[in-house]
Amino acid sequence: MRHRERGFVDIPRQDPGYRPVEERKSDYREVEQMLTDQQLNDQAARCMDCGIPFCQSAASSVGCPVVNAIPEFNDQVYHGQWEEALALLQEGSSFPEFTGRICPAPCEASCVVGINREPVAIRQIELTIIENAFKRGYVKPRIPQHRVGKRVAVIGSGPAGLAAANRLNQAGIDVVVYERDLYPGGMLRYGIPDFKLEKWVVERRVDILKQEGIVFETAVEVGRDISHDYIRKRFDAIVLAGGARQPRDLPIEGRELDGIEFAMDFLTLQNMRNGGEDISDLKPLSAKGKHVVVVGGGDTGSDCVGTSIRQGALSVMQFEIMPKPPATRPDSTPWPEWPNKMRTSSSHLEGCERRWSINTKRFEGANGKITRLHCCEVKWAFPEGAARPVPEEVEGSGFVVDADLVLLAMGFVGPGCKALLDDMDVALNGRGFINRHAGNATSAEGIFVAGDMTDGPSLVVRAMQDGKNAAKAVGDYLGVRVG
Repeated sequence: MRHRERGFVDIPRQDPGYRPVEERKSDYREVEQMLTDQQLNDQAARCMDCGIPFCQSAASSVGCPVVNAIPEFNDQVYHGQWEEALALLQEGSSFPEFTGRICPAPCEASCVVGINREPVAIRQIELTIIENAFKRGYVKPRIPQHRVGKRVAVIGSGPAGLAAANRLNQAGIDVVVYERDLYPGGMLRYGIPDFKLEKWVVERRVDILKQEGIVFETAVEVGRDISHDYIRKRFDAIVLAGGARQPRDLPIEGRELDGIEFAMDFLTLQNMRNGGEDISDLKPLSAKGKHVVVVGGGDTGSDCVGTSIRQGALSVMQFEIMPKPPATRPDSTPWPEWPNKMRTSSSHLEGCERRWSINTKRFEGANGKITRLHCCEVKWAFPEGAARPVPEEVEGSGFVVDADLVLLAMGFVGPGCKALLDDMDVALNGRGFINRHAGNATSAEGIFVAGDMTDGPSLVVRAMQDGKNAAKAVGDYLGVRVG
């Protein structure tokens, strides 16, 4: 075992890599591999045990949003103390098996080693800690020893809802989680493809939460199947954690053509198909034998790329209206901030043409179906008096792209359940999301909010932390200590 004090100097960073492209393109199993215990020991040895560990900073744009005790659990892994490492990890992260797979690791962007070397492989260490814990039987249901006589309804079973429900339940509060879909998990279950997060991972955690006493009422949409009055009369508080479900549209000429779909509808349908759900009543969506254009360059767009390839698309092209990011950390986002630099996902490596600074001007079709996109290149400029840059068309840059399927992956603009929120007398902010007061409270008495319904679309790890914050706020409201 190498001496740790020189670990970050002597040992290079090692990533686990992905399964071979031709192999993984033919299935929906997870593409990322895992390091061995010995490899993880070496990677943990690279941790400097900094005097000020920016990786676990609570600052909004720096470090781990759930404030994991990163140097401490790295040290336990280095010494082979896996059970102790798990205990430290669980102090911060409610569900490290999720974040260890899909978190973009803002902790690594703030790692001190990353100032002039490759940062510590924190995400891989986190994932190996929790998976080793499951294999060795360290993860067991933690059933509360007493109940406090309070009941809370959590609406939505995504990362924010699950995190809130977990903390409330551990405090002895009776929790019922309402989920409109057939299975719990929200975005984890229906939005993120299996090749990034297989659903047995979600089911494994949900089974533990059920054993710990949380009740899940699935295929129940509050506001349609049951009224909010029904819930208000039966619970002492409510946590809204339904996520951001209203996608941003592209209202240009030809938008009505068949074959122009929202990304999340496309991804959800494939996840339902993989899960064996009955989709016979839903509009069939498939990229098989089609030329696909994904409009939007973020993670959702990347997920559409990988899913389209697995479905058998003839070609996949991805457009992003923003400029192409630099290959390395730019001066505008210095360490320890999250760097605005080029990111390439496993899906992009499977075969995809990417273009930046592209605006789609209109759709063209035949017989009611999409056939072409009319696009142009743009440059970002500050018109006189403008506070923000705007895209301006580059003269003579127009071009046309053939397409049989267009997937709109341009983000989300609201919770998508305005009628329910109006009935609950929950006020929205100027962006169309739930207005948050101190302590995650809404404008309605006894109703709290967590995650993307109030923050807008963000990271799973941020939603989890906000779920924990909401649980504490509910505990304060009910006079119950929530850790």
